[in-house]
Parts: sequence; C-alpha cells; structure tokens
Amino acid sequence: MIVDTLFRRARNAGAPVSDPVLTMADPTGWGVNLVGGTPSPDSALKLSAVFRAVDGISNSVAKLPLYLMDGVTRERVTDHPVLPLLTIRPNELMTAATFKKMLETERLLTGNGYAYIVRDSVTLEPVELIPLQNELVNPWLDSAGALWYMVRMPRTGRVYKLPPADVLHFKGFSRDGIEGISVLRYAAEVILTGRQAQQYEMNYYAKGTQVPGVLTTETDLSKPNRDAIREEWERIHSGADNAFRVAVLDLGTKYQPIGITNKDSQFIESKGVTVEDISRFFAMPLYKLNAGKQSYSSNEQNAIEYVNDTLMPVLTQYEQEYTYKLLFESERRQNLRIRVNQNAELRGDLAARANWYKVMREIGPYSVNDVRALEDLPDVPGGDTRNASLNYIPLERFDELSVARNKGGEKT
Repeated sequence: MIVDTLFRRARNAGAPVSDPVLTMADPTGWGVNLVGGTPSPDSALKLSAVFRAVDGISNSVAKLPLYLMDGVTRERVTDHPVLPLLTIRPNELMTAATFKKMLETERLLTGNGYAYIVRDSVTLEPVELIPLQNELVNPWLDSAGALWYMVRMPRTGRVYKLPPADVLHFKGFSRDGIEGISVLRYAAEVILTGRQAQQYEMNYYAKGTQVPGVLTTETDLSKPNRDAIREEWERIHSGADNAFRVAVLDLGTKYQPIGITNKDSQFIESKGVTVEDISRFFAMPLYKLNAGKQSYSSNEQNAIEYVNDTLMPVLTQYEQEYTYKLLFESERRQNLRIRVNQNAELRGDLAARANWYKVMREIGPYSVNDVRALEDLPDVPGGDTRNASLNYIPLERFDELSVARNKGGEKT
C-alpha cells in the first residue's frame, strides 16, 4: 500500500508510539471515527445523487490549475520546486488531478482530507505529497495544547506522531476547527431514506408480481396446497422476465386484481425530494445532479453560483493550506502565494467568455497576452500592450476637457 511505502522511505517521520489504551480513568480517544447512525461512505455512494455530487465537486477541484504568484505584484513564479508536486506528479503513483480528487473526495465523505508531506532530510523542501485515508489519521491535542497527527500504518498497526507542519489537512464543516464533520452525518436521515427507497425499488422490480392481485377459490385448501399454489404463481408471473404472461386458472380459481397502493405510487416522488435535499447538503445545483427544471439561462446562472458559493470557499481553504505548509516562512514573507485558477470552471460558455475578454481588453485590465494566457496560448509579439478608450475621462477633469473640446469646435 502507498502509505506503507511512504513510511519506509520517509526518514524524518516521528517515531512510532504505542497504541493508546482506552480506560474509564483515561477516556482519551473515545468516540473517534464512530459513525453511529451515519451511513458509511461506500453505502452513501450507492445513492446516485450522492455519488454525482461527490464526483462532480471533486472533479471540479481536481481539474482547476494551480500556480504560484507574488501576492503584491501578482507576477507568476514558474521555477519553484513545489510546483511540479501540485501540477504534475505529487508522488510516484498519482497524477496531480488524481491526488486532488482523492483529497476532496475524502473531505466530502469523511469531513477530513489528509496528505503527508515528505520532506528532503537536508533542505526540508517538500519532495512528495502522500494522501492518507481518514480512518488512518487522528488529530490529537497533548497536555500542552499542541496539535499532533497520529497516523496508523494499515498493515503493521504502528502509530506515528506527526507535527502539523508535515500534514496537509482540509476540513469540511467543523465545530472546533481541529476536525471536520462529514456531510453524511447531517444528511444521514435523507441518505438512509434514499437508500431504503432504492432498496424498495430493487425489491419491487425483482420480486414484485407483475399481475398483482389475489387468487381465491371456494375449495378448502390445506397450508401445503396454498403454499404450492402461491409458489407456482410466483414462479410463472413474478419478475420482469415474466411480465404480461397470460394466467390460466382451473378448479374454480378466480383472480382479483389489486390496484397499486399509495405508498407504491408516491415513492418516485419521494425520490425527487431526496435528491433535492442532497443537493442542498452538498450545495450542488440540481441540474448537475440531472434533476429539476432545465433551461440554458438558469443553468448558466447556477454554474456561476456553483463556483462562487460551493467551490470558492473550498478552494480558498486549499490555497491557504498549501501556502502555509508547502512554502517556507521566508517565502511567505516575500508574499509568495499558491493560488487556484477558478476561471477554468467557467470556460464552457464560449460566447460569454469572448464577451468578457472583449470588455476587459477594451477597458484596460487585460492585454492580448493576458487573454492568451487564460486560454493556455503562448504570447505574441506586441501582445503586452494595454489599451483604453479615450471616451472615458476623470470626473474632476470633465469641465476642463469639455471646454477644450468645445473650443476646438469654434470657428476663428
């Protein structure tokens, strides 16, 4: 496993410590990672709306490019050793996109996404980033109030004590600022209800009689005979493969059809309510879950709100955690910052993007090369020049320029 490989390679990891003993006198660690009535991540992902929400958000985080910039001049830095870890290969087994997707998936499903920072033993520069599954990590406060991360080896069971500087930690909703809380905990009732509806539907199609009703006869039947008739009826008419088969009755047997119950007829409607609730819990627009009313204009606005309300808070946390733990303090003092380019999420609408570039080009913030950089195109000669319209003037100079223009129109 990758975690085993990481600890065999790492030379600066904390020494292994003995497993904590839980007693009534020392209950430290009690309740950690207990889910109670919370559905497990694997169980929750079997609900299509949950899978789509988690997959969609994690894909968005995975595909957005990162870059390093000077926070004052906003100039991009292209030769920093940490960049290849975030943009090409964080470790020997994963691409950068796979790494980011795994972290975000863990954060969404468990409330916490962890990654171990493997550092050079001499320079202390990050050389690898290894994702850690939530169940292997336990944040722990010592008696002095210092935070440590207790990381358990999955194969040997040994526990390592790591300082916060060596662990990237991305949190979900948190009440203490130390550990995140899984969305699944708060959405447990909705997800469990959805799973029950899903199971009900499976049973309905797998076991439901396609000619629902009651068989009656005036003959007094013993229990073995009743069971035999029932089994034979179900064998011939139950299941999707036997739908619409003609029933042949004998010995005075009569069939009385029974209409579908209100519970059966409304369960599809309840599924729609479940999808809406899941949409709210994950802050995922309904159209991205292939639900709700679909229209181009509303979906375009929802896409903007998705970036601003769902992705931006998450990406801000990623930016701050990467900056604080992957850059040295001296570099942060030089205003170096790791940023995520959120424009990539809004590239879908060509007309809107072209209009945006046109406006930004005409009022001066963007040059031709700025636009080309956002489109991943190389610079062109003369493309750094910025233009602005002379039709706009400072208000304080309006009278002066107005008089000058009017005088220029006077006949002499």
